[in-house]
Amino acid sequence: MKYYAKTLLDNKQVMSTDAKELGTLEDIYIDAKTGNITELVISPSGGLDVTKYRKDENYILVPFSAVSAVKDYIIVDKDKAKSFIAK
Repeated sequence: MKYYAKTLLDNKQVMSTDAKELGTLEDIYIDAKTGNITELVISPSGGLDVTKYRKDENYILVPFSAVSAVKDYIIVDKDKAKSFIAK
């Protein structure tokens, strides 16, 4: 059986380890040289303070290294994501 990332991850909800809903996965950034996923591109949930996150247009960016699980939701380790928060 084949699995395709687009099918598995399309519009998947993203939550932090402290149970905050960050938003919906819109895209991923991939390093062209290594093929590794580098960042998640998330459409933020209403009410989320996006000033704490690095942004790309209307999206927030979270490093892939902060992902701790992918099941019903993508779970992002809030402590690892803090290193990516805009200063």
